[in-house]
Amino acid sequence: MDFLPENNDLVSIGVSVFCGSLVGLEREYRNKSAGFRTIVLICLGATAFTIASSYGIGSDDRIAANIITGIGFIGAGVIFKDKFSVMGLTTAAVIWMVAGIGMAAGIGYYGLALSLAVITVIILSVFNKVENAMERLFLTRTLFVVFQDMDINNLEELKRQLDKHHIKYARKTISKRSRRLSVVFELTTDRKTLQQFNNEMMNLAYIEEFYYNS
Repeated sequence: MDFLPENNDLVSIGVSVFCGSLVGLEREYRNKSAGFRTIVLICLGATAFTIASSYGIGSDDRIAANIITGIGFIGAGVIFKDKFSVMGLTTAAVIWMVAGIGMAAGIGYYGLALSLAVITVIILSVFNKVENAMERLFLTRTLFVVFQDMDINNLEELKRQLDKHHIKYARKTISKRSRRLSVVFELTTDRKTLQQFNNEMMNLAYIEEFYYNS
C-alpha cells in the first residue's frame, strides 16, 4: 500500500491548480457566480478523477464520461432562465471547459492543459471587448414597461417615441398589472440610440416604471 502520490501525479495536480487559477481569476474579476475557488476546485476535481481512473482495474473511458455528466449538473445550476431570457450560459460553458482542462492535466497532457487555459482566458477577456464593440452597432434588449394606468393611448405614444428614434421593436406581451398596463417589447438598435431613448423615457409622465432584461 503506497500512501505517497507519484511524482507525475503531483505535477498533474500542480498544473491543474495553476490552470484553474488562470481561468478562476478572470471569473472572480468579473464577479461571476462560479468564481476563483469554484473554478479551481472543478479543475482539480476533474484531474483527481482522471488520475484515480488510471489506477483502476480495467480502467476505461466510463470515468471520463461520468465526469462530463457530473459537470453538466454543476453547469445547469448556474443557468438562470426566465420567461424572456437565459443567463449564465457563459459561466456554464467555462465550467465545462475547465473540467476538460483538468482531465488533460490528469492524463499528463500538460502542454494541452496550459494552452487551453490560456486560450480560455483570452476568449473570456478579449472576445468580451469584441462583443461590446458589436453592441455599439447592433443591440437587442427586452424592455419591460409599466404605465401609470390602463389607457391604451399611452402605449401608442410610446410606439411613436420608438419610431422617432428609429428603433425596431416587436411587442411580446401585454397584460394588466395592479390596474396598470404592462407591456414587454423586444428592441433592436445600437447602444447610443438606446441610451438616448432611455433618457427620454425618464421624463415620460405616463410611464410608471421600465427596465431591461438582456
